[in-house]
Amino acid sequence: MTNAPNLVPLYAEIFLLIATSAILLIDMFLPAAKRSITYALSLLTLAGCTLLTVGDFTAGTTVYTFHNMFVSDPMSNLLKLFSYGAVAMTLIYSRSYATDRTMLSGNLGGEFYVLALFALLGQMIMISANSFLIIYLGLELMSLSLYALIALRRDNAKATEAAMKYFILGALASGFMLYGISMLYGATGSLDLGVVRAALESGKANGTIMVFGLVFLVAGLAFKLGVVPFHMWVPDVYQGSPTAVTLLLGAAPKLAAFAICLRLLAEGLLPMARDWQQMLMILAVMSLAIGNFTAIAQTNLKRMLAYSTIAQMGFVLLGLMSGTFTDATGVLNATGAATAYGAAMYYVVTYVFTTLGTFGVIMLLARHGFEAEELADFKGLGKRSPIFALVMTLFMFSLAGVPPLMGFMAKYSVLAAVLGTGQIWLTIVAVLFSLIGAFYYLRVVKMMWFDEPTDSHALVVHGDMRIVLAANGAMVLVLGVLPQSILAACATAISKTLVS
Repeated sequence: MTNAPNLVPLYAEIFLLIATSAILLIDMFLPAAKRSITYALSLLTLAGCTLLTVGDFTAGTTVYTFHNMFVSDPMSNLLKLFSYGAVAMTLIYSRSYATDRTMLSGNLGGEFYVLALFALLGQMIMISANSFLIIYLGLELMSLSLYALIALRRDNAKATEAAMKYFILGALASGFMLYGISMLYGATGSLDLGVVRAALESGKANGTIMVFGLVFLVAGLAFKLGVVPFHMWVPDVYQGSPTAVTLLLGAAPKLAAFAICLRLLAEGLLPMARDWQQMLMILAVMSLAIGNFTAIAQTNLKRMLAYSTIAQMGFVLLGLMSGTFTDATGVLNATGAATAYGAAMYYVVTYVFTTLGTFGVIMLLARHGFEAEELADFKGLGKRSPIFALVMTLFMFSLAGVPPLMGFMAKYSVLAAVLGTGQIWLTIVAVLFSLIGAFYYLRVVKMMWFDEPTDSHALVVHGDMRIVLAANGAMVLVLGVLPQSILAACATAISKTLVS
């Protein structure tokens, strides 16, 4: 067995696959009253994955396996750790919500947890992929799990409609990506990202075919990020999905989407940076404009947060396009790549954990027969529950970029990276759209603290959700005041990955 692949870098993925399959089998024999066992096993599985990944992250080494198709490096390990945390928090926030809506009882048992873990497995594969083929396999595993999750409430017409929209448009985006991959493969003769880059640097690849392939590839990536003009599924799917599934869809997958963008563009297609930078710039500016302006007109909180997501992803694209720039001699300069990509990574992490808390509060206010999706549902929350109103205020201020919260440092680091490339006009545009976007976040804060309550029902909060939600709010504050540790971890992970 001298040619057997090295399985050590895949221990976390193998463990997750085995554990999730075991949870599925165990759940088949559990009555609805003991569904908490499935919940506990899911959290234990995430804890096991964390233990396996921490060792690799601490080692700080880069290991390739399966003929260079899979890579374990500092960036992938750090993003996986964040993904475990995001999924664990999602399950904790969603437990009561899903139970109240029969998603975890009757015929719909532990599928919610199992599909969430399978979606995580797809994200982990995407994060560690070093081949077009593996990226696509991970993407489809994640997407198919999310399609099923959105349609999990089969008796709900809105959820079924959202699942159909996401499935049809997702299939179209997958077609774009596959067509782009096929053109890149035809031009270079390989699916390995390292070989593709070498072919570009040596001039052996057909430039015209590569550009056409790049256009389709970026279109597919733009859909997965939910940026303009591939954004129309985002508000409909966010609003139509059960809130627990919206959180699974809108949080952890963004970490995997960032990873494949970095793998494909900054690693595999870096010699074509001049081409994809222009595309990302246009996508970013359009997303900032349409996302922020359209969010102002929304009265449904989930739709507002969906358009907010579109604008937030515009900032991520600004960070990705700032890693390289053309200097005065016309040469592509990548000296600031680690800082810029690290800033983009920090921004994604900030967005994910702030979004987790925001939707956590939405599910906190929801109850059986009441979704708490409208902005009016948050009126007077400060009088009903000052503590949770304060937590929600922290999340809204962070998303708006108000200092000294985590969101401010995320925006500042990305804008500094853009300014470092000499594009002052683009920095000004991003700042102006951020100021416009602050309006709809502050509107929620105003309703919570200055309007009279429209709902007098008592808030029922389980102990684990109360603790995690409070910790989530504290994290957004503390990591905004003291962001150096996360920023340094992101920049170091990116730096070690790019030189490997």
